[in-house]
Amino acid sequence: MLEDLVPLLAAAVIFVSLSRRLGFGSVLGYLVAGVAIGPYGLKLIEDTEEISTVSELGVVMLLFLIGLELRPARLWVMRKAVFGLGIGQLVLTGLLFAALAHLAGASWAGSAALGVGLALSSTAIVLPMLGERNLLASNAGRDSFAVLLFQDLAFIPLVAVVPLLAENAVQLMVPWRSVTLAIGGGAVFLAAGRFLLPRIFRLIGGARTPEIFTATALLLVVGTAALAHKAGLSPSLGAFLAGVLLSSSEYRHELQADIEPFEGLLLGFFFMSVGMSAELGLAVSEPKIIILGVLLLLAGKTVISYLLARLAGRVRAEALRFAFALPQGSEFSFVLFGSAVAVGVLSDRMAGLATLIIALSMATTPILFALSERFLVPRLASARKEPVYDTIPDTDAPVIICGFGRVGQIVGRILRMQGIPFTALDKDTSQIEGLRRFGFQVYYGDPARADLLRAAGAEKAKLAVVALDDMEETLVAVDMLRRNFPNLKLFVRSRNRRHSYLLMDREVDGIVRETFHSSLRLSEMVLNAIGISPVDALRAVEVFRVRDEQALIDSHAFYEDERRLIQNAQDVADELAGLFERDRPTK
Repeated sequence: MLEDLVPLLAAAVIFVSLSRRLGFGSVLGYLVAGVAIGPYGLKLIEDTEEISTVSELGVVMLLFLIGLELRPARLWVMRKAVFGLGIGQLVLTGLLFAALAHLAGASWAGSAALGVGLALSSTAIVLPMLGERNLLASNAGRDSFAVLLFQDLAFIPLVAVVPLLAENAVQLMVPWRSVTLAIGGGAVFLAAGRFLLPRIFRLIGGARTPEIFTATALLLVVGTAALAHKAGLSPSLGAFLAGVLLSSSEYRHELQADIEPFEGLLLGFFFMSVGMSAELGLAVSEPKIIILGVLLLLAGKTVISYLLARLAGRVRAEALRFAFALPQGSEFSFVLFGSAVAVGVLSDRMAGLATLIIALSMATTPILFALSERFLVPRLASARKEPVYDTIPDTDAPVIICGFGRVGQIVGRILRMQGIPFTALDKDTSQIEGLRRFGFQVYYGDPARADLLRAAGAEKAKLAVVALDDMEETLVAVDMLRRNFPNLKLFVRSRNRRHSYLLMDREVDGIVRETFHSSLRLSEMVLNAIGISPVDALRAVEVFRVRDEQALIDSHAFYEDERRLIQNAQDVADELAGLFERDRPTK
Protein backbone atom coordinates (compact mmCIF):
# COMPACT_ATOMS: atom_id res chain seq x y z
CA MET A 1 0.00 0.00 0.00
CA LEU A 2 2.86 2.38 0.80
CA GLU A 3 4.29 1.94 -2.72
CA ASP A 4 0.88 2.71 -4.21
CA LEU A 5 0.58 5.98 -2.30
CA VAL A 6 3.43 7.60 -4.22
CA PRO A 7 1.81 7.40 -7.70
CA LEU A 8 -1.62 8.15 -6.19
CA LEU A 9 -0.48 11.38 -4.57
CA ALA A 10 1.75 12.40 -7.47
CA ALA A 11 -1.03 11.90 -10.02
CA ALA A 12 -3.49 13.81 -7.80
CA VAL A 13 -1.15 16.77 -7.47
CA ILE A 14 -0.43 16.96 -11.20
CA PHE A 15 -3.83 16.29 -12.75
CA VAL A 16 -6.04 18.03 -10.19
CA SER A 17 -3.91 21.18 -10.34
CA LEU A 18 -4.08 21.13 -14.14
CA SER A 19 -7.83 20.49 -14.20
CA ARG A 20 -8.59 23.31 -11.79
CA ARG A 21 -6.31 25.70 -13.67
CA LEU A 22 -8.31 24.95 -16.84
CA GLY A 23 -11.54 25.68 -14.96
CA PHE A 24 -12.97 22.13 -14.89
CA GLY A 25 -12.79 21.55 -11.13
CA SER A 26 -11.03 18.85 -9.15
CA VAL A 27 -13.29 15.86 -9.86
CA LEU A 28 -12.25 15.58 -13.51
CA GLY A 29 -8.60 15.79 -12.46
CA TYR A 30 -8.99 12.85 -10.07
CA LEU A 31 -10.77 10.74 -12.70
CA VAL A 32 -8.11 11.39 -15.33
CA ALA A 33 -5.39 10.73 -12.77
CA GLY A 34 -6.93 7.33 -12.03
CA VAL A 35 -7.03 6.42 -15.72
CA ALA A 36 -3.43 7.57 -16.19
CA ILE A 37 -1.91 5.40 -13.43
CA GLY A 38 -4.36 2.48 -13.61
CA PRO A 39 -4.34 -0.82 -15.49
CA TYR A 40 -5.42 0.86 -18.75
CA GLY A 41 -2.84 3.65 -18.47
CA LEU A 42 0.73 3.55 -17.20
CA LYS A 43 -0.07 0.48 -15.04
CA LEU A 44 1.61 1.99 -11.99
CA ILE A 45 -1.16 0.44 -9.88
CA GLU A 46 -2.54 -2.98 -10.82
CA ASP A 47 -4.58 -3.91 -7.71
CA THR A 48 -7.49 -1.44 -7.83
CA GLU A 49 -9.64 -3.39 -5.34
CA GLU A 50 -7.50 -2.39 -2.35
CA ILE A 51 -7.58 1.30 -3.37
CA SER A 52 -11.33 1.14 -4.00
CA THR A 53 -12.08 -0.37 -0.58
CA VAL A 54 -10.15 2.31 1.29
CA SER A 55 -11.36 5.17 -0.90
CA GLU A 56 -15.03 4.30 -0.29
CA LEU A 57 -14.49 5.84 3.13
CA GLY A 58 -14.44 9.19 1.32
CA VAL A 59 -18.08 8.71 0.25
CA VAL A 60 -18.96 7.60 3.78
CA MET A 61 -17.36 10.74 5.25
CA LEU A 62 -19.09 12.94 2.68
CA LEU A 63 -22.48 11.56 3.74
CA PHE A 64 -21.59 12.12 7.40
CA LEU A 65 -20.77 15.78 6.71
CA ILE A 66 -24.01 16.17 4.74
CA GLY A 67 -25.87 14.77 7.75
CA LEU A 68 -24.14 17.25 10.06
CA GLU A 69 -25.47 20.11 7.94
CA LEU A 70 -28.98 18.66 7.71
CA ARG A 71 -30.79 19.43 10.95
CA PRO A 72 -34.25 17.79 11.10
CA ALA A 73 -35.94 21.21 11.05
CA ARG A 74 -34.14 22.04 7.80
CA LEU A 75 -35.16 18.69 6.29
CA TRP A 76 -38.80 19.50 7.11
CA VAL A 77 -38.48 22.88 5.39
CA MET A 78 -37.00 21.17 2.30
CA ARG A 79 -39.61 18.41 2.17
CA LYS A 80 -41.34 19.71 -1.00
CA ALA A 81 -38.12 19.89 -2.98
CA VAL A 82 -36.81 16.57 -1.59
CA PHE A 83 -39.94 14.56 -2.31
CA GLY A 84 -41.27 16.61 -5.24
CA LEU A 85 -38.18 17.09 -7.39
CA GLY A 86 -36.56 13.95 -5.98
CA ILE A 87 -39.39 11.57 -6.84
CA GLY A 88 -40.04 13.26 -10.19
CA GLN A 89 -36.41 13.04 -11.28
CA LEU A 90 -35.89 9.44 -10.16
CA VAL A 91 -39.15 8.06 -11.55
CA LEU A 92 -39.13 9.83 -14.92
CA THR A 93 -35.44 9.23 -15.58
CA GLY A 94 -35.68 5.61 -14.42
CA LEU A 95 -38.63 4.90 -16.71
CA LEU A 96 -36.88 6.49 -19.69
CA PHE A 97 -33.68 4.46 -19.34
CA ALA A 98 -35.52 1.26 -18.47
CA ALA A 99 -37.48 1.59 -21.72
CA LEU A 100 -34.30 2.31 -23.71
CA ALA A 101 -32.52 -0.65 -22.13
CA HIS A 102 -35.41 -2.97 -23.01
CA LEU A 103 -35.35 -1.72 -26.60
CA ALA A 104 -31.63 -2.52 -26.62
CA GLY A 105 -32.39 -6.15 -25.75
CA ALA A 106 -32.29 -6.32 -21.94
CA SER A 107 -34.93 -8.29 -20.06
CA TRP A 108 -37.57 -6.33 -18.13
CA ALA A 109 -35.84 -7.20 -14.84
CA GLY A 110 -32.47 -6.11 -16.17
CA SER A 111 -34.01 -3.00 -17.72
CA ALA A 112 -35.49 -2.02 -14.36
CA ALA A 113 -32.10 -2.39 -12.65
CA LEU A 114 -30.36 -0.42 -15.39
CA GLY A 115 -33.04 2.29 -15.39
CA VAL A 116 -32.83 2.88 -11.65
CA GLY A 117 -29.02 2.73 -11.61
CA LEU A 118 -28.65 5.21 -14.45
CA ALA A 119 -31.25 7.56 -12.89
CA LEU A 120 -29.07 8.09 -9.81
CA SER A 121 -26.65 11.03 -9.74
CA SER A 122 -23.37 11.37 -7.89
CA THR A 123 -23.48 13.19 -4.55
CA ALA A 124 -19.69 12.95 -4.42
CA ILE A 125 -19.36 14.83 -7.73
CA VAL A 126 -22.20 17.35 -7.62
CA LEU A 127 -21.71 18.84 -4.15
CA PRO A 128 -17.95 19.51 -4.49
CA MET A 129 -18.53 20.83 -8.03
CA LEU A 130 -21.15 23.30 -6.81
CA GLY A 131 -19.18 24.10 -3.67
CA GLU A 132 -16.08 25.10 -5.65
CA ARG A 133 -18.18 27.76 -7.40
CA ASN A 134 -20.07 28.89 -4.26
CA LEU A 135 -23.37 27.71 -5.76
CA LEU A 136 -24.65 25.49 -2.94
CA ALA A 137 -26.72 28.36 -1.53
CA SER A 138 -28.29 29.18 -4.92
CA ASN A 139 -31.69 27.84 -5.98
CA ALA A 140 -29.96 25.36 -8.30
CA GLY A 141 -27.68 24.26 -5.46
CA ARG A 142 -30.55 23.72 -3.04
CA ASP A 143 -32.59 21.84 -5.65
CA SER A 144 -29.60 19.64 -6.52
CA PHE A 145 -29.01 18.88 -2.86
CA ALA A 146 -32.69 17.98 -2.40
CA VAL A 147 -32.65 15.53 -5.33
CA LEU A 148 -29.38 13.94 -4.20
CA LEU A 149 -30.69 13.61 -0.65
CA PHE A 150 -33.80 11.81 -1.87
CA GLN A 151 -31.65 9.47 -3.97
CA ASP A 152 -29.41 8.71 -0.97
CA LEU A 153 -32.47 7.88 1.12
CA ALA A 154 -34.02 5.80 -1.68
CA PHE A 155 -30.84 3.84 -2.44
CA ILE A 156 -31.26 1.33 0.40
CA PRO A 157 -34.76 0.14 -0.53
CA LEU A 158 -33.72 0.09 -4.20
CA VAL A 159 -30.82 -2.28 -3.47
CA ALA A 160 -33.15 -4.41 -1.33
CA VAL A 161 -35.61 -4.72 -4.24
CA VAL A 162 -32.99 -5.85 -6.79
CA PRO A 163 -32.93 -9.52 -5.62
CA LEU A 164 -36.71 -9.60 -5.99
CA LEU A 165 -36.29 -8.97 -9.73
CA ALA A 166 -34.69 -12.39 -10.20
CA GLU A 167 -36.80 -15.33 -11.34
CA ASN A 168 -38.81 -16.97 -8.52
CA ALA A 169 -37.37 -14.35 -6.15
CA VAL A 170 -40.65 -13.70 -4.40
CA GLN A 171 -40.97 -17.29 -3.24
CA LEU A 172 -37.32 -18.03 -2.57
CA MET A 173 -35.39 -14.87 -1.81
CA VAL A 174 -37.51 -12.52 0.33
CA PRO A 175 -34.89 -11.44 2.89
CA TRP A 176 -37.15 -11.20 5.96
CA ARG A 177 -34.23 -11.68 8.32
CA SER A 178 -32.29 -8.88 6.64
CA VAL A 179 -35.33 -6.59 6.69
CA THR A 180 -35.85 -7.21 10.41
CA LEU A 181 -32.16 -6.69 11.09
CA ALA A 182 -32.17 -3.44 9.11
CA ILE A 183 -35.18 -2.09 11.02
CA GLY A 184 -33.59 -3.06 14.32
CA GLY A 185 -30.30 -1.48 13.29
CA GLY A 186 -32.06 1.75 12.42
CA ALA A 187 -33.77 1.80 15.82
CA VAL A 188 -30.42 1.25 17.57
CA PHE A 189 -28.90 4.12 15.57
CA LEU A 190 -31.67 6.49 16.59
CA ALA A 191 -31.52 5.54 20.25
CA ALA A 192 -27.71 5.70 20.45
CA GLY A 193 -27.58 8.99 18.59
CA ARG A 194 -30.22 10.52 20.83
CA PHE A 195 -28.90 9.45 24.22
CA LEU A 196 -25.35 8.04 23.96
CA LEU A 197 -23.34 10.07 21.41
CA PRO A 198 -23.85 13.52 23.01
CA ARG A 199 -22.62 12.19 26.38
CA ILE A 200 -19.57 10.56 24.76
CA PHE A 201 -18.55 13.80 23.04
CA ARG A 202 -19.08 15.85 26.18
CA LEU A 203 -16.79 13.42 27.99
CA ILE A 204 -14.12 13.46 25.26
CA GLY A 205 -14.42 17.23 24.78
CA GLY A 206 -13.95 17.79 28.49
CA ALA A 207 -10.63 15.95 28.35
CA ARG A 208 -9.29 18.77 26.10
CA THR A 209 -7.11 16.42 24.06
CA PRO A 210 -7.47 17.39 20.37
CA GLU A 211 -5.98 14.19 18.93
CA ILE A 212 -8.36 12.04 20.99
CA PHE A 213 -11.30 14.10 19.80
CA THR A 214 -10.17 13.61 16.18
CA ALA A 215 -9.75 9.87 16.78
CA THR A 216 -13.24 9.74 18.29
CA ALA A 217 -14.70 11.56 15.30
CA LEU A 218 -13.08 9.09 12.90
CA LEU A 219 -14.21 6.16 15.06
CA LEU A 220 -17.75 7.49 14.95
CA VAL A 221 -17.83 7.70 11.15
CA VAL A 222 -16.11 4.38 10.48
CA GLY A 223 -17.92 2.63 13.32
CA THR A 224 -21.40 3.69 12.29
CA ALA A 225 -20.66 2.73 8.69
CA ALA A 226 -19.46 -0.72 9.81
CA LEU A 227 -22.48 -1.26 12.08
CA ALA A 228 -24.85 -0.22 9.30
CA HIS A 229 -23.16 -2.69 6.95
CA LYS A 230 -23.56 -5.47 9.52
CA ALA A 231 -27.24 -4.58 9.89
CA GLY A 232 -27.77 -4.86 6.14
CA LEU A 233 -27.88 -1.12 5.56
CA SER A 234 -25.64 1.01 3.37
CA PRO A 235 -22.47 2.15 5.18
CA SER A 236 -23.08 5.62 3.73
CA LEU A 237 -26.60 5.70 5.16
CA GLY A 238 -25.26 4.76 8.58
CA ALA A 239 -22.76 7.61 8.52
CA PHE A 240 -25.45 9.95 7.21
CA LEU A 241 -27.81 9.08 10.08
CA ALA A 242 -25.00 9.61 12.59
CA GLY A 243 -24.38 13.05 11.10
CA VAL A 244 -28.06 13.99 11.26
CA LEU A 245 -28.29 12.88 14.89
CA LEU A 246 -25.29 15.06 15.78
CA SER A 247 -26.41 18.04 13.69
CA SER A 248 -27.75 19.83 16.77
CA SER A 249 -24.75 18.99 18.97
CA GLU A 250 -22.55 21.75 20.35
CA TYR A 251 -19.59 19.82 18.89
CA ARG A 252 -20.95 19.89 15.31
CA HIS A 253 -18.47 22.46 14.00
CA GLU A 254 -15.50 20.76 15.64
CA LEU A 255 -16.52 17.42 14.16
CA GLN A 256 -16.80 19.01 10.74
CA ALA A 257 -13.36 20.59 11.02
CA ASP A 258 -11.81 17.25 12.04
CA ILE A 259 -13.45 15.13 9.33
CA GLU A 260 -13.19 17.45 6.30
CA PRO A 261 -9.43 16.99 5.63
CA PHE A 262 -9.77 13.18 5.59
CA GLU A 263 -12.97 13.37 3.54
CA GLY A 264 -11.42 15.54 0.84
CA LEU A 265 -8.40 13.31 0.26
CA LEU A 266 -10.26 9.99 0.47
CA LEU A 267 -13.00 11.27 -1.82
CA GLY A 268 -10.27 12.16 -4.31
CA PHE A 269 -8.92 8.62 -4.03
CA PHE A 270 -12.45 7.32 -4.65
CA PHE A 271 -12.67 9.16 -7.97
CA MET A 272 -9.20 7.92 -8.87
CA SER A 273 -10.34 4.35 -8.16
CA VAL A 274 -13.31 4.92 -10.49
CA GLY A 275 -10.91 6.02 -13.21
CA MET A 276 -8.62 3.02 -12.58
CA SER A 277 -11.43 0.45 -12.59
CA ALA A 278 -13.19 1.68 -15.74
CA GLU A 279 -12.94 -1.08 -18.36
CA LEU A 280 -11.63 1.05 -21.20
CA GLY A 281 -11.20 -2.09 -23.29
CA LEU A 282 -14.97 -2.04 -23.87
CA ALA A 283 -14.66 1.45 -25.33
CA VAL A 284 -12.26 0.02 -27.91
CA SER A 285 -14.27 -3.11 -28.70
CA GLU A 286 -17.73 -1.49 -28.70
CA PRO A 287 -17.23 2.25 -29.19
CA LYS A 288 -20.62 2.93 -30.79
CA ILE A 289 -22.57 1.49 -27.87
CA ILE A 290 -20.45 3.36 -25.33
CA ILE A 291 -20.63 6.74 -27.13
CA LEU A 292 -24.37 6.40 -27.75
CA GLY A 293 -24.94 5.36 -24.13
CA VAL A 294 -23.03 8.34 -22.73
CA LEU A 295 -24.84 10.78 -25.03
CA LEU A 296 -28.28 9.35 -24.17
CA LEU A 297 -27.49 9.39 -20.44
CA LEU A 298 -26.30 12.99 -20.42
CA ALA A 299 -29.00 14.29 -22.76
CA GLY A 300 -31.90 12.41 -21.16
CA LYS A 301 -31.09 13.41 -17.59
CA THR A 302 -30.35 17.01 -18.57
CA VAL A 303 -33.65 17.47 -20.41
CA ILE A 304 -35.75 15.85 -17.68
CA SER A 305 -34.04 17.83 -14.90
CA TYR A 306 -34.45 21.09 -16.83
CA LEU A 307 -38.17 20.49 -17.41
CA LEU A 308 -38.74 19.59 -13.75
CA ALA A 309 -36.95 22.73 -12.60
CA ARG A 310 -39.03 24.88 -14.93
CA LEU A 311 -42.21 23.21 -13.65
CA ALA A 312 -41.02 24.04 -10.13
CA GLY A 313 -40.93 27.71 -11.11
CA ARG A 314 -37.18 28.23 -11.57
CA VAL A 315 -35.95 30.78 -14.09
CA ARG A 316 -34.17 29.44 -17.17
CA ALA A 317 -30.65 30.15 -15.93
CA GLU A 318 -31.21 28.35 -12.61
CA ALA A 319 -33.04 25.46 -14.31
CA LEU A 320 -30.15 25.03 -16.74
CA ARG A 321 -27.58 25.10 -13.93
CA PHE A 322 -29.60 22.45 -12.03
CA ALA A 323 -29.89 20.29 -15.17
CA PHE A 324 -26.17 20.40 -15.99
CA ALA A 325 -25.26 19.50 -12.41
CA LEU A 326 -27.07 16.12 -12.40
CA PRO A 327 -26.58 14.27 -15.73
CA GLN A 328 -23.87 11.86 -14.56
CA GLY A 329 -24.32 8.43 -13.01
CA SER A 330 -23.70 7.69 -9.36
CA GLU A 331 -21.13 5.89 -7.27
CA PHE A 332 -24.09 3.99 -5.79
CA SER A 333 -24.96 2.70 -9.26
CA PHE A 334 -21.84 0.49 -9.14
CA VAL A 335 -23.16 -1.15 -5.97
CA LEU A 336 -26.62 -1.63 -7.45
CA PHE A 337 -25.26 -3.19 -10.65
CA GLY A 338 -23.04 -5.49 -8.58
CA SER A 339 -26.10 -6.73 -6.67
CA ALA A 340 -27.96 -7.24 -9.95
CA VAL A 341 -25.11 -9.34 -11.39
CA ALA A 342 -24.92 -11.42 -8.20
CA VAL A 343 -28.57 -12.54 -8.48
CA GLY A 344 -28.51 -12.98 -12.27
CA VAL A 345 -30.62 -9.93 -13.17
CA LEU A 346 -27.78 -8.42 -15.21
CA SER A 347 -25.07 -10.10 -17.26
CA ASP A 348 -21.43 -9.22 -16.68
CA ARG A 349 -21.25 -7.61 -20.12
CA MET A 350 -24.27 -5.34 -19.53
CA ALA A 351 -23.03 -4.34 -16.09
CA GLY A 352 -19.58 -3.60 -17.52
CA LEU A 353 -21.02 -1.44 -20.29
CA ALA A 354 -23.24 0.46 -17.85
CA THR A 355 -20.36 0.97 -15.43
CA LEU A 356 -18.11 2.38 -18.16
CA ILE A 357 -20.91 4.67 -19.39
CA ILE A 358 -21.35 6.01 -15.85
CA ALA A 359 -17.59 6.49 -15.37
CA LEU A 360 -17.38 8.46 -18.64
CA SER A 361 -20.42 10.52 -17.68
CA MET A 362 -18.67 11.36 -14.40
CA ALA A 363 -15.63 12.56 -16.33
CA THR A 364 -17.74 14.54 -18.81
CA THR A 365 -20.03 16.34 -16.35
CA PRO A 366 -17.41 18.75 -14.90
CA ILE A 367 -16.48 19.82 -18.44
CA LEU A 368 -20.10 20.36 -19.50
CA PHE A 369 -20.92 22.21 -16.28
CA ALA A 370 -17.88 24.48 -16.63
CA LEU A 371 -18.76 25.26 -20.25
CA SER A 372 -22.40 25.98 -19.37
CA GLU A 373 -21.30 28.32 -16.57
CA ARG A 374 -18.95 30.13 -18.93
CA PHE A 375 -21.20 30.45 -22.00
CA LEU A 376 -24.87 29.47 -21.48
CA VAL A 377 -25.88 30.61 -17.97
CA PRO A 378 -24.52 34.19 -18.34
CA ARG A 379 -26.39 34.61 -21.65
CA LEU A 380 -29.67 33.38 -20.16
CA ALA A 381 -29.22 35.57 -17.11
CA SER A 382 -28.51 38.66 -19.23
CA ALA A 383 -31.37 37.82 -21.60
CA ARG A 384 -33.96 37.98 -18.83
CA LYS A 385 -36.44 40.77 -19.36
CA GLU A 386 -36.13 43.60 -16.90
CA PRO A 387 -39.26 43.56 -14.73
CA VAL A 388 -41.44 46.63 -15.03
CA TYR A 389 -40.99 49.03 -12.15
CA ASP A 390 -44.00 49.49 -9.89
CA THR A 391 -46.29 52.43 -10.41
CA ILE A 392 -46.08 54.47 -7.23
CA PRO A 393 -49.28 56.33 -6.26
CA ASP A 394 -49.10 60.02 -5.44
CA THR A 395 -48.01 60.33 -1.82
CA ASP A 396 -47.15 63.03 0.69
CA ALA A 397 -44.84 60.78 2.75
CA PRO A 398 -42.10 62.93 4.33
CA VAL A 399 -39.51 60.11 4.21
CA ILE A 400 -38.19 58.05 1.31
CA ILE A 401 -36.15 54.92 2.12
CA CYS A 402 -33.85 53.84 -0.71
CA GLY A 403 -32.99 50.19 -0.06
CA PHE A 404 -35.22 48.16 2.23
CA GLY A 405 -32.79 45.51 3.44
CA ARG A 406 -31.60 44.91 7.02
CA VAL A 407 -30.98 48.58 7.83
CA GLY A 408 -33.84 50.10 5.87
CA GLN A 409 -36.36 47.71 7.43
CA ILE A 410 -35.46 48.77 10.98
CA VAL A 411 -35.82 52.44 10.04
CA GLY A 412 -39.17 51.66 8.41
CA ARG A 413 -40.48 49.68 11.38
CA ILE A 414 -39.66 52.48 13.81
CA LEU A 415 -41.27 55.09 11.53
CA ARG A 416 -44.37 52.92 11.22
CA MET A 417 -44.47 52.50 15.01
CA GLN A 418 -44.49 56.31 15.30
CA GLY A 419 -47.20 56.66 12.65
CA ILE A 420 -44.89 58.45 10.22
CA PRO A 421 -45.60 57.56 6.57
CA PHE A 422 -42.72 56.64 4.27
CA THR A 423 -42.12 55.33 0.76
CA ALA A 424 -39.73 52.36 0.50
CA LEU A 425 -37.91 51.43 -2.72
CA ASP A 426 -35.85 48.33 -3.48
CA LYS A 427 -34.83 46.39 -6.59
CA ASP A 428 -34.62 42.90 -5.07
CA THR A 429 -37.87 41.32 -6.26
CA SER A 430 -37.64 38.23 -4.04
CA GLN A 431 -37.09 40.37 -0.96
CA ILE A 432 -40.00 42.64 -1.87
CA GLU A 433 -42.34 39.65 -2.20
CA GLY A 434 -41.36 38.45 1.27
CA LEU A 435 -41.76 41.90 2.85
CA ARG A 436 -45.18 42.40 1.32
CA ARG A 437 -46.37 39.21 2.99
CA PHE A 438 -45.49 40.85 6.32
CA GLY A 439 -47.51 43.96 5.53
CA PHE A 440 -44.80 46.32 4.24
CA GLN A 441 -45.66 48.38 1.16
CA VAL A 442 -42.35 48.26 -0.70
CA TYR A 443 -42.15 49.34 -4.34
CA TYR A 444 -39.91 47.73 -6.91
CA GLY A 445 -37.51 50.10 -8.65
CA ASP A 446 -33.96 51.40 -8.87
CA PRO A 447 -33.45 54.06 -6.16
CA ALA A 448 -30.76 55.68 -8.33
CA ARG A 449 -33.29 56.71 -11.02
CA ALA A 450 -34.47 60.30 -10.84
CA ASP A 451 -37.84 59.59 -12.52
CA LEU A 452 -38.63 56.89 -9.99
CA LEU A 453 -37.71 59.15 -7.05
CA ARG A 454 -39.82 61.93 -8.54
CA ALA A 455 -42.77 59.53 -8.77
CA ALA A 456 -42.12 58.55 -5.15
CA GLY A 457 -42.60 62.17 -4.08
CA ALA A 458 -38.98 63.24 -3.65
CA GLU A 459 -39.82 66.84 -4.59
CA LYS A 460 -42.23 67.11 -1.64
CA ALA A 461 -40.49 64.83 0.89
CA LYS A 462 -38.31 66.16 3.73
CA LEU A 463 -35.53 63.60 3.75
CA ALA A 464 -34.22 60.40 2.17
CA VAL A 465 -32.56 57.46 3.88
CA VAL A 466 -30.07 55.70 1.58
CA ALA A 467 -29.49 52.18 2.93
CA LEU A 468 -28.24 50.29 -0.14
CA ASP A 469 -25.89 47.31 0.23
CA ASP A 470 -23.50 48.22 -2.56
CA MET A 471 -21.05 51.08 -1.95
CA GLU A 472 -20.94 52.21 -5.58
CA GLU A 473 -24.72 52.14 -5.92
CA THR A 474 -24.97 54.21 -2.75
CA LEU A 475 -22.66 56.90 -4.15
CA VAL A 476 -24.55 56.97 -7.47
CA ALA A 477 -27.86 57.37 -5.63
CA VAL A 478 -26.49 60.14 -3.39
CA ASP A 479 -25.10 62.03 -6.39
CA MET A 480 -28.42 61.75 -8.20
CA LEU A 481 -30.39 62.93 -5.14
CA ARG A 482 -28.05 65.86 -4.55
CA ARG A 483 -28.28 66.88 -8.21
CA ASN A 484 -32.04 66.52 -8.72
CA PHE A 485 -33.52 67.03 -5.28
CA PRO A 486 -31.37 69.54 -3.36
CA ASN A 487 -34.23 70.14 -0.93
CA LEU A 488 -33.88 66.62 0.54
CA LYS A 489 -31.81 65.97 3.61
CA LEU A 490 -29.75 62.81 3.13
CA PHE A 491 -29.02 60.24 5.83
CA VAL A 492 -26.84 57.47 4.51
CA ARG A 493 -25.67 54.04 5.64
CA SER A 494 -21.90 53.65 5.30
CA ARG A 495 -20.27 50.29 4.69
CA ASN A 496 -16.82 51.15 6.07
CA ARG A 497 -14.46 53.97 6.89
CA ARG A 498 -13.47 54.78 3.30
CA HIS A 499 -17.12 54.78 2.29
CA SER A 500 -17.69 57.34 5.05
CA TYR A 501 -14.94 59.58 3.64
CA LEU A 502 -16.52 59.44 0.17
CA LEU A 503 -19.91 60.36 1.63
CA MET A 504 -18.34 63.21 3.60
CA ASP A 505 -17.00 64.53 0.28
CA ARG A 506 -20.63 64.77 -0.83
CA GLU A 507 -21.66 66.65 2.32
CA VAL A 508 -24.58 64.42 3.26
CA ASP A 509 -26.52 65.35 6.38
CA GLY A 510 -25.89 62.18 8.39
CA ILE A 511 -23.68 59.10 8.12
CA VAL A 512 -24.04 55.89 10.12
CA ARG A 513 -21.39 53.18 9.83
CA GLU A 514 -23.41 49.98 9.64
CA THR A 515 -21.46 47.92 12.19
CA PHE A 516 -20.09 50.72 14.40
CA HIS A 517 -22.83 51.04 17.02
CA SER A 518 -23.54 47.31 17.20
CA SER A 519 -19.81 46.71 17.75
CA LEU A 520 -19.80 49.28 20.56
CA ARG A 521 -22.72 47.53 22.23
CA LEU A 522 -20.99 44.17 21.84
CA SER A 523 -17.80 45.60 23.38
CA GLU A 524 -19.78 46.90 26.35
CA MET A 525 -21.27 43.43 26.93
CA VAL A 526 -17.79 41.86 26.76
CA LEU A 527 -16.41 44.32 29.34
CA ASN A 528 -19.32 43.59 31.67
CA ALA A 529 -18.82 39.84 31.25
CA ILE A 530 -15.14 39.99 32.32
CA GLY A 531 -15.89 41.90 35.52
CA ILE A 532 -15.78 45.60 34.64
CA SER A 533 -18.65 47.51 36.24
CA PRO A 534 -21.49 48.64 33.96
CA VAL A 535 -20.70 52.31 34.66
CA ASP A 536 -17.01 51.95 33.77
CA ALA A 537 -17.80 49.82 30.72
CA LEU A 538 -20.31 52.34 29.41
CA ARG A 539 -17.86 55.19 29.98
CA ALA A 540 -15.03 53.36 28.20
CA VAL A 541 -17.23 52.65 25.17
CA GLU A 542 -18.48 56.24 25.09
CA VAL A 543 -14.94 57.65 25.27
CA PHE A 544 -13.94 55.40 22.36
CA ARG A 545 -17.02 56.38 20.33
CA VAL A 546 -16.47 60.11 20.72
CA ARG A 547 -12.74 59.91 19.93
CA ASP A 548 -13.19 57.59 16.93
CA GLU A 549 -15.89 59.76 15.39
CA GLN A 550 -13.71 62.83 15.86
CA ALA A 551 -10.77 60.97 14.31
CA LEU A 552 -12.95 60.15 11.30
CA ILE A 553 -13.71 63.85 10.83
CA ASP A 554 -10.08 64.91 11.39
CA SER A 555 -8.65 62.38 8.93
CA HIS A 556 -11.14 63.25 6.17
CA ALA A 557 -8.77 65.95 4.94
CA PHE A 558 -6.04 63.41 4.09
CA TYR A 559 -7.86 60.09 3.62
CA GLU A 560 -6.06 59.48 0.30
CA ASP A 561 -2.67 59.66 2.07
CA GLU A 562 -2.13 56.17 3.47
CA ARG A 563 0.99 57.12 5.43
CA ARG A 564 -0.79 59.93 7.28
CA LEU A 565 -3.82 57.69 7.90
CA ILE A 566 -1.64 55.05 9.53
CA GLN A 567 0.10 57.66 11.66
CA ASN A 568 -3.24 59.16 12.67
CA ALA A 569 -4.61 55.77 13.67
CA GLN A 570 -1.52 55.14 15.81
CA ASP A 571 -1.84 58.58 17.45
CA VAL A 572 -5.49 57.96 18.31
CA ALA A 573 -4.66 54.50 19.73
CA ASP A 574 -1.89 55.99 21.90
CA GLU A 575 -4.19 58.78 23.06
CA LEU A 576 -6.94 56.37 24.09
CA ALA A 577 -4.44 54.11 25.85
CA GLY A 578 -3.17 57.13 27.80
CA LEU A 579 -6.69 58.18 28.78
CA PHE A 580 -7.57 54.75 30.10
CA GLU A 581 -4.21 54.39 31.84
CA ARG A 582 -4.77 57.64 33.79
CA ASP A 583 -8.26 56.51 34.77
CA ARG A 584 -7.12 53.06 35.92
CA PRO A 585 -7.24 52.90 39.75
CA THR A 586 -3.87 52.60 41.47
CA LYS A 587 -3.25 49.83 43.96
